[in-house]
Amino acid sequence: MIAELKIETKLGKTVAAKDLDGFDEVIIATGVLPRNTDIPGQDGNNVVNYIDVLRHKVAVGKRVGVIGAGGIGFDICEFLAHEGDSPTEHLPAWMKEWGVSDPAEHRGGLAPEGPQPEPSAREITLIQRKAEKHGKRLGKTTGWIHRSALKMKNVSFVGGVNYERIDIDGLHVSFGEARENPTLIEVDTIVMCAGQTPERSLADALIAQGKNCHVIGGADVAAELDAKRAIDQGTRLAATL
Repeated sequence: MIAELKIETKLGKTVAAKDLDGFDEVIIATGVLPRNTDIPGQDGNNVVNYIDVLRHKVAVGKRVGVIGAGGIGFDICEFLAHEGDSPTEHLPAWMKEWGVSDPAEHRGGLAPEGPQPEPSAREITLIQRKAEKHGKRLGKTTGWIHRSALKMKNVSFVGGVNYERIDIDGLHVSFGEARENPTLIEVDTIVMCAGQTPERSLADALIAQGKNCHVIGGADVAAELDAKRAIDQGTRLAATL
């Protein structure tokens, strides 16, 4: 559609407010930035954020602690649990992992040997502040799949924690309002997935200059980031311009 509608695209360019002079309307859809958790020691060499892992392919150790059990935390765990090609891209491997068979061969399409997942490529611990079920707020129709996938990979779930500090040995936590039971979660690498904040630097610069702009998607509201909401905003805005 971009080609058909002859939409001009400019890639690899950092946009400043001055670059937007002369446009009748400006739409800011710059997304989000990882939230700063302010954990003492988070600037250590053993700490990375999810963007480092997914976009920049930074190396992580064999023992990994993932801070934040939202959608991104679950995605990071699934990504790190696999080494090489994902079974989701190879039907026979996916069927073996989930115990799925041809319904013509086995009743209900269930393999008699059951699920046979490959061992996790890493020892992973998924950690959250909330004292509730991990993944409670994942999609209603898909959340159980993500939880099951991590359980098959023997990912450890730890919740209800206070993040005390990070050092070379791993992540130090305590539990409850009284900060009881101080515990060291021994890991080689800690991946930060503790939510996002709106990336509004360009929007704020335009507003400071008295210029009008429309802010949509994660740049507007980062909490419980929702692609459906962002698409809805973009579609409704386009219809009004």
